[in-house]
Amino acid sequence: MGRVACWPAGRKDIAAHFAIRHRVFVEEQGVMVFTDVDRWDRDPQTIHVVAASGNRLAGTVRLYRLDDAGLWKGDRLAVLRSHRTSTVGLQLVRFAVATAAAAGGTIMQASVQVQNTNFFERLGWTCSGPAAPYHGLPHQPMQIGLPGATTRAGSDPGDTELHLATEQFAASPLLVAG
Repeated sequence: MGRVACWPAGRKDIAAHFAIRHRVFVEEQGVMVFTDVDRWDRDPQTIHVVAASGNRLAGTVRLYRLDDAGLWKGDRLAVLRSHRTSTVGLQLVRFAVATAAAAGGTIMQASVQVQNTNFFERLGWTCSGPAAPYHGLPHQPMQIGLPGATTRAGSDPGDTELHLATEQFAASPLLVAG
C-alpha cells in the first residue's frame, strides 16, 4: 500500500473524487440509483477531499459548514474496496475533523452507516440520536467536538507519478447534476 496523503481536491483530481463516490455509493452499494451528487456539491464552500495510498487514489470525503456558529458536516466518506483494510478511511476522517477545526468549527456531524459506528467511536465520535434510514440504509447520527481536534494535516503530494487512474475509473461514468 504505502503512505496515505489527504488533500482538498483541486481541478486535476475533482473528477476522480466524484468517480470514487459514484463507484462506491451508486455502483457498489446501490445506495443511490443515478448519482450521489447533491446541492452541497454545487456549493463553492464545500471542501471535497481525496486520499491516496502510495501513488493510487483510494478514497474521498466532503465537508461543509452548516451555520455561522461553528457547526460542520462531514459526509460522502468513500474508500475503494481495495483500500478498506488500510488507514485511508481513518486518515480521511481525521483530515476532515482537523480541517473543520482549523476553520473555527466547534462541532462536526455525520450520518454513518450503522456498521461503521464502532469505527467512528474509536476516533472519538459519539452517537447523537437514534439510527434512521437514509436512502434505504440505517444510518447513525454522530458528532465530535472540534476544539482541540488535531491530526497531521495532509497535503497534495504533488507526485507526478500519482495515478489518477483513467483506467481505474473508466467504467464509472461521471454524472454531475447541474
